[in-house]
Amino acid sequence: MHQTNFIVREPLLSPQQRVMGYELSWQQHDRQVTDADLESLVGFVAEHVLDEEQGWLLRDKILFLDAVPAMLSLDALHALPAEHTVLSLNVRHLADADIRAAVKGLRAGNVGISIRGADLNLLSRNLSPVASWAEVRFTGADVPAQARAFAAAKNSAVRMVGRPVTTWADFDACAALGLDAFVGKLHLTPRPGSPVAGMNPAQQIILQLMRMVQNNEDVPKLEGVLKRDPALTYKLLRYINSASFGSGREIQSIRQAIAMLGYAPLYRWLTLLLATASTSGYSPVLMETAVVRGRLAELLGQKFLARGEGENLFVAGMFSLLDRLLGLPMQEVLDTIQLPEEVVRALLTREGMYGPYLALAEACELNSNLVASLALSLGISPLDVNKAHLSALAWAQSVTT
Repeated sequence: MHQTNFIVREPLLSPQQRVMGYELSWQQHDRQVTDADLESLVGFVAEHVLDEEQGWLLRDKILFLDAVPAMLSLDALHALPAEHTVLSLNVRHLADADIRAAVKGLRAGNVGISIRGADLNLLSRNLSPVASWAEVRFTGADVPAQARAFAAAKNSAVRMVGRPVTTWADFDACAALGLDAFVGKLHLTPRPGSPVAGMNPAQQIILQLMRMVQNNEDVPKLEGVLKRDPALTYKLLRYINSASFGSGREIQSIRQAIAMLGYAPLYRWLTLLLATASTSGYSPVLMETAVVRGRLAELLGQKFLARGEGENLFVAGMFSLLDRLLGLPMQEVLDTIQLPEEVVRALLTREGMYGPYLALAEACELNSNLVASLALSLGISPLDVNKAHLSALAWAQSVTT
């Protein structure tokens, strides 16, 4: 399949701050995205997030896909699970009777339809035959007037997506107004909360273990440190015995678990834990973004770098948000963690061996115009970027749920 477009994503947050889904759209560097491009997005996504044995790889996530009327009758739509699929259409399309009929048919089959550009005052009418979602522009101004309009809309069966919601204060205001989902840049913003910054005790133990793994310390020494944290031991044994790891037999001792895992995968697992054990600027969306970014950076470099470099790319991607997760400046984070020089360079300047792959992974989540030029400079085709992107999204669900 020849592709010239790049998939970019934005997370949708629930009122509980969890990532409830992703909005995926095509980005074209040097021309407008056509109807045919949008049609191909559905087929491509269906091909890469569905597995014959495992089914929907994105678990409980909903996908919002940019749509045009030509997509409404696509066979590829039938491949996507209706309850996890929402097509985003401009409200002006609904003026056409044939399009309205096609939309009603999809709604009857449980496919979600989100309308953009609708007059807020219309939302109080019953739009449920043609729409399950409506996008509302949250301006942050005249909140009382918006509150009245949203309250009226809440009486209909249509759920509301607020956009753009770029600060946690706006998020709280939207949640109070009764909105059901939020799109903005909150996946890059620590949630204000506990003023505590830095490493908590759990993270300090994880950090000690990471240093020991880097120094190839003996297994009994690693075991001794792990035993000081029962929660960490429990997580390790749960991970090693999980279906995704597939060891085939129950592992009951720390020593067995470390031997089964090996040092490089153990380091990767500890990297994941370091990010997820944060309690300061913690928000679930920030943590999930770090996991996706780490995996995507790794996959992007897979064909071009030596095998052992993948671990470093993963660490660079994960740690690129660690300053926000810990509430510390990046230099201070790096002072506490001994990392290879090239990883440090990537984190501070996005240069060196790993920096450009990390920058490309970031661009895919920022809807940045740099996606195409970064991919071109690395010699990675749009098809390979898009495959890696969807694969990273699926992988993140398997390790964060």
